[in-house]
Amino acid sequence: MQNTPKGMRIHIGIFGKRNVGKSSILNALTKQDISIVSKTAGTTTDPVEKSMELLPLGPVVFVDTAGIDDEGALGLQRVEKTKKVIDRIDLAIIACDFKGFDEFEELLIKEFQTRKTQFIVVINKIDEGEISTSNLSKINAYNIETVYTSALLNKGIDELKQAIIKNVPEEFFSDTSIASDLIPAGETAVLVVPIDLEAPKGRLILPQVQTIRDLLDNDSIVIITKERELRKTLENLKTPPVLVITDSQAFLKVAADVPKNVKLTSFSILFARLKGELNEFVKGTLQIEKLKSGDKILICESCTHHAIGDDIGRVKIPRWLTQYTGKKLIFEHYAGHDFPPNLKAYALVIHCGACMTNRREILSRILKARQADVPITNYGLTIAYSLGIFERALEPFTSAKSIYNEVES
Repeated sequence: MQNTPKGMRIHIGIFGKRNVGKSSILNALTKQDISIVSKTAGTTTDPVEKSMELLPLGPVVFVDTAGIDDEGALGLQRVEKTKKVIDRIDLAIIACDFKGFDEFEELLIKEFQTRKTQFIVVINKIDEGEISTSNLSKINAYNIETVYTSALLNKGIDELKQAIIKNVPEEFFSDTSIASDLIPAGETAVLVVPIDLEAPKGRLILPQVQTIRDLLDNDSIVIITKERELRKTLENLKTPPVLVITDSQAFLKVAADVPKNVKLTSFSILFARLKGELNEFVKGTLQIEKLKSGDKILICESCTHHAIGDDIGRVKIPRWLTQYTGKKLIFEHYAGHDFPPNLKAYALVIHCGACMTNRREILSRILKARQADVPITNYGLTIAYSLGIFERALEPFTSAKSIYNEVES
């Protein structure tokens, strides 16, 4: 479990004002000195992450944040970084102390309620004082799970762990399928895996590895091949595969080699379903038809890899989209956890497959795009549409295919 990618872990954030003991709570939960603890307010400046195993949940990531009430020019920058963390949190811990609960905690509650993010309250430093009845009434009015702790004395930490387990979103207790629900046990999937020059030598990229593991766990038969060997691979099979999954960059060649009676899709489209909302992305893709010259396109990557000369997000997608639309489009790129505050400036958002981040962050970005009334899609869907094989790439997904058919009809 220690090798579980961060994007597949439950993200638990610790939020609150300065000097309420957020870092001490993280250290107590992990039983390690992860964050610097000091009586000086504002010691935590950047988000601090710690991956660990929290049984019986399994792999999680705890994120300690700067105080939501930080002040000054630097303080406001820290607050902005804290707000960015909110976008990728699956469960939030709002920490306060015996002194109380005010507009800063209420601001956090509003943010989490807007995003439909589950949260609990920790009243820390019970060794230093007792919270007043009026402040406790404020907290109780929200009908929130509340835990009393002294992180310094390790009191209430076991109760906090139990509260975390109790309040983790239900979706994390159900199996997450990448492709195994599309391929019955004992049936065959062919995975077309070009050698990605941006992957470390000797390794496949993460979506390919995770898809292989997902199918093997389902007792499916998995055949791996490169795009140049695909035709020969299919000819050697006595029975056609149920599904061919390809890297999106090889879509056109693979589509030409795969018989029409065999379903075809890409790793990126599978991850659009796993990490986001496939139907929402399909709707966003269809808006490509409305693009005009001068429109700004936002291309987002969840990682900050070193881009090569023919990078998919910076070179290939802009080239394919420009060729398809025949328009002079303006492309802007954001990477990592950075996301522009003013989405209304863009005509379309195109997101990567999101293998390096969690579903919550992608859902947060989808929500922001919806609020700004800006269509959003992902790499694989955009490539399939630009290359004229969109309908075929949606064949395995009944609901998404019906959305496309409704628009086309």
